[in-house]
Amino acid sequence: MKPGYKGNRGKVRAKKSLGQHFLRSTDIARVIARCVHASYTPALMPDGSLDRLAAGSLSHDASPFASSGERVNVLEIGPGMGVLSACLWEDASLNVNLVEIDAESVVYLASHFPQRVDKGKLIPADFLKMDLDSLFNGEEFILAGNFPYNISNLILFRVLENRHRIPLVTGMFQKEVGERVCAAPGKKAYGILSVLLQAFYHTEYLFTVEPQEFSPPPQVRSCVIRLIRNDRDRLGCDEKLFTALVKKSFNQRRKTLRNALKTLEEESGIALSRLPQELLGKRAEELSVEDYVALTLCCQP
Repeated sequence: MKPGYKGNRGKVRAKKSLGQHFLRSTDIARVIARCVHASYTPALMPDGSLDRLAAGSLSHDASPFASSGERVNVLEIGPGMGVLSACLWEDASLNVNLVEIDAESVVYLASHFPQRVDKGKLIPADFLKMDLDSLFNGEEFILAGNFPYNISNLILFRVLENRHRIPLVTGMFQKEVGERVCAAPGKKAYGILSVLLQAFYHTEYLFTVEPQEFSPPPQVRSCVIRLIRNDRDRLGCDEKLFTALVKKSFNQRRKTLRNALKTLEEESGIALSRLPQELLGKRAEELSVEDYVALTLCCQP
């Protein structure tokens, strides 16, 4: 039993308003904790599900990472009752801070893990509103968590805004969201989130998680994904215009871009004749990040 842990007394009530579904499986939590290292690949069964035997064998063994000597900052969003937190703490190479908006969870964590959350390592705040530049003395940090499903898209857009500080993101998302993040061009799930995130991150769909792994069980399947910063610092085009064009293209995704963007001329004075004709004949989901960059460059003054 871990120091400071007091069993199951005073469990936190899951709150629907906060999108809370507490992860019950230590095996899954431990794998998420190891996935903060880009070099770690989870062991999977032939059907793509998590190899629970291999996950269980990771217990208290993060020696390959701890021995590297490199200290890694990690911010966990929504730790709840600390199931994932406890697994992150097993890894001596990690410097872990927790951010939790739920007052009941804050009290629980402070009382059950006092030695782990002292000295400002437990931050009672809303991740979407907090000043990220003040964390870890301005150093880079990895984002991890069983992310609240009701704000997962907002969290990912916040990641994009702070990509210069966040080299890696890993954790639990609703399966549908994870599939959108990781979808390749031409796939049904490929959309706005796919293009914007893949412009700056390599995305990996790691494995699917069933509802019974949570308390209370969500009505949807979940998944663990990982985003790793690519080597692109800038797109080489007007990034606001890039985002606007991606959104406009997908707002009418069943139409070709020629039809989806036909109001472009009256709204911004950009003639469709200036745009690559081979792209205008395609639908939004058929264009890669590089295609959208090319489209944006043609629209710039």
